[in-house]
Amino acid sequence: MIVLDASVLIAHFDARAALHAEAGRLLRSVADQQFGISPVTEAEVLVGPARSGQLDRAVTALAQLRVQSVPLGDNGPVRLAMLRAETSLKMPDCCVLLAAEQSGASQLATFDDRLCAAAQARGFDVLGRSRPAAS
Repeated sequence: MIVLDASVLIAHFDARAALHAEAGRLLRSVADQQFGISPVTEAEVLVGPARSGQLDRAVTALAQLRVQSVPLGDNGPVRLAMLRAETSLKMPDCCVLLAAEQSGASQLATFDDRLCAAAQARGFDVLGRSRPAAS
């Protein structure tokens, strides 16, 4: 499973986004894989479409990509607090990391440099913008 960050999906769905073409290439290159998303990330992705009256269309687009919601679990709040304390990432980014951990994903897709670094430090292969692994 590949857990997707909002940055990838928002760019993919918005043809005006600077990273739109890159997001499309990334998703096409791994289209045979299963995609996961945290409930918080899914909500982030749906905010713009909700504002513009395109919510149903966005929900359908996520379904067409076969994006599955990854429950954060009963101990989600505690694990999120620990991730936030350990990484200093914003809470939505911690939700992406927790979804990756919960799902057993080996890969995570993001265009966010800080999330990329934190994910690599936790042993995830990062698609999108990647940094060389720290030695």
